Amino acid sequence: MPDRVPRAEPEALPRWRRRKDARPQEIVAAAMDIFAERGFAAAKLEEVAARAGVSKGTLYLYFPSKDELFKAVIRAAILPNLEQAEALAAAAAGPCFPVLERLLRMVAHLVATTRAATIPRLVIAEAGNFPDLAAFYHREVIRRGFGVLASLLQRGIASGEFRPVAVDSTVRLIVAPLLMSAVWRTSFDGLDGEPPLDVPALVETHIDNLRRVLLRDAGETTP
Repeated sequence: MPDRVPRAEPEALPRWRRRKDARPQEIVAAAMDIFAERGFAAAKLEEVAARAGVSKGTLYLYFPSKDELFKAVIRAAILPNLEQAEALAAAAAGPCFPVLERLLRMVAHLVATTRAATIPRLVIAEAGNFPDLAAFYHREVIRRGFGVLASLLQRGIASGEFRPVAVDSTVRLIVAPLLMSAVWRTSFDGLDGEPPLDVPALVETHIDNLRRVLLRDAGETTP
C-alpha cells in the first residue's frame, strides 16, 4: 500500500474571505478619517467608500445609513476603552484615588494620540441638527463614563478616603478638562501658530488639583 501523502493544512481562511471579513473595519477606519476631515453633515458615503476601496453598494451591505456608520465609528474608537475603564474600576479593591489617576491618564493618552479625540467635537457640533446621534453618544459613552466616575467617588466617600463632595457635580468637573482637551486639540492645535496642547501635562495638573480637593488627608496643613 503506498505511503499516504500528508494533507497540507488549509489556511484558517481563504484570502478572499479574510478580505471580506476585514471590510467593516476598513470602512469604519475610512469613515473616521472622512468624518474628522469633513464633519458629519458634510461627509458623503461615496467618499467613505472610495477611501475604503469598496463600492457604495458594498458599504450599504454593512451600514445602511450614515447615522449607523457614525455609531459604528463611536463603538470602534471609544467603547473598547470605556469597557476597559469599567473593568478596571470594578476590579479595584483598594483606595479609589489611584484608580481615578489611572483612568484619567488613559483618557489623556487617548486624547493625545488617537483620532478618537475628534468624536466629542463632532458630536457637540452636530448635536442640534442630529439629536438622535447626540442621544446615542450620551447613552453609550457619557452616561457609562459618568457612572464609572460616580461609583469611584461614592466608594471613596463611603470608605472615608474622599471628602463628602457632591458626586454629580464633581463627576462633571472631573470630565470638563478632558472634554476641553479633546476639543482644543482637534480644533486649535497648529492654528495661527498655536502650539500643540500638552494633554498629559494638563491632566497631571488636573490630577494634582483633584488630589487636593478629594482626599481627606490632602491639603490639611496650613502654610
